[in-house]
Formats: sequence, structure tokens, C-alpha cells
Amino acid sequence: MSNLARAAVAALTLACAGCATTGTPTPGDPLEGWNRGVQRVNDALDRKVVRPAAVRYRRHVPQVLRTGIGNLLGHLAFPTTIANDLLQGKLADTAADIGRFAINSTLGIGGLLDPASRIGIRRNEEDFGQTLGRWGVPAGPYLVLPLFGPSTLRDAPAMFADAQTDLRVQLDIKESERAALGAVFVVDTRAGLLAADAAMDSAFDRYAFVRNAWLQRREYLVRDGDVSDEPLEDLEDPEEPEGPQDAEPPGPSADQPVPASASSPSTSLMAASERSAGGTFR
Repeated sequence: MSNLARAAVAALTLACAGCATTGTPTPGDPLEGWNRGVQRVNDALDRKVVRPAAVRYRRHVPQVLRTGIGNLLGHLAFPTTIANDLLQGKLADTAADIGRFAINSTLGIGGLLDPASRIGIRRNEEDFGQTLGRWGVPAGPYLVLPLFGPSTLRDAPAMFADAQTDLRVQLDIKESERAALGAVFVVDTRAGLLAADAAMDSAFDRYAFVRNAWLQRREYLVRDGDVSDEPLEDLEDPEEPEGPQDAEPPGPSADQPVPASASSPSTSLMAASERSAGGTFR
């Protein structure tokens, strides 16, 4: 068993211990007890290991090098988007993304640079979970995975299909090199999410904030942006402290950041197509 697999088993055990003390789940979130326990484990790992590494990475690695690393990691994962373009019947996007991959593989020095974006070829974002959703497979309950974070019962198994086309997983390299590549991916991705920390830390309920933002982001991706601005119907946020019943709800204070709509492409949560399965990258 690999070290990552052992860590996942340990996380599962600790999370289950936390599940037993959780009360009635929120309507629409039947796995809330499990999810909150796993998120506590993931958050502890983030505070102790991942975030400190991301802060040092951002502080000491020059921006130009970080950009190149991010470009390369995204380029290696991009065949997953191309495959799912095709599976969803998006022929124009398939052709555009093949062109993007070819340009960045050659003129972009194997993906270190991104000349395709400079000439106006936008980057699409697809994965097998979105493909299943496009063809009518329901998302199922929200699910937090040890180490990998937010998912659903539909999207979690889809990671393994995505791994078959992800070059970060499929490259024929030594296990030590694969582990190093995975560590760089995790730290680089976490560094890109540091700006979201203040919003999450100021949330009344961190778990509900992440859950709602992630589910709305996934709906946005599955529907290619064709979503309403209404909140998720099947979920209810935990009750906040009561105030005067006839008082108007207070607006956000000047020093409290207000998260942007989670159905926006700029939502600061890791896009599923930038992750992969196979034990290294999710």
C-alpha cells in the first residue's frame, strides 16, 4: 500500500470518529455527518502542511516560474478536457481544444508557455463528471473525500475515468518522480487559492459555505453557464443567530469580504478538470 493510500485510510478512520457526534443533517445533504468529519481532517492537514507550504511557495518562487509550472500542469491534464468534449458531442470545442493543445505543445515548449491564449483560443474545462451530468445522470448527494475534498456520488467515481486521459497520471516515470509531481501540483493549486482564505474563514459556517459554492460551481460547469441565480433549492443553511424578526437583514460590513457568486467562472475553488484520480492528483 502506498503512503498516500495509508494516509487516506487514516483520514477515513478519523473522519468516521467525527461523524458519530454530528446531529441531524441539513435537508438535501444526507451525508453531512460524514462530510463534516472528513472536512475537519482535511482542514487540519491544510493548516498544518499544505497551506504553510503554499505560502512559502508563493513567497519564494518567482511569479514567472509559478506561471510556467501552472501552465505545464494544466497542459498535462488537458487531454481529459479534449476527451470529454468529444464524449459530450461538442465537436467545435473538440477541434478548438485539440488546436490549443497542439499549439502549446509546440510553440509553448511542451506547455510551459500559453501562446494559444494569447491568440484568443480560450481554455475549455470538461471532465467525466460533467459528461455524465450532460447526459442526465444526477449529481447525487454532496460528498467530501479524504484528501481530495468536495465531490458528489456522481463525480467521485468519474475521477478514475479522467485519470485514464490525464498525462500527470499516465506519464511513464518513477514513483518518486510521480509523487514529486503530485506534491508540486497540490502546492501550486493551493497557492492559487490563498486569496479565498479570508472569505472562508469569515463564513458563519465554513462547511456550508464550501458546500454551496462548490455545488453551484459544478452546476455552472455542467450546464455551460446556463444556470439561474437562485440558490440551491434542496439545501438549507444552518440557522444563524436570531435577530429582531421585524428588522431588515443587515448588509455586509465594510471589513467583511462578500464571496462572489459561486456560479461564476472565477469562483476560487479548484476546478475538477484540473484534478485527477489515480492516487496522486485528486
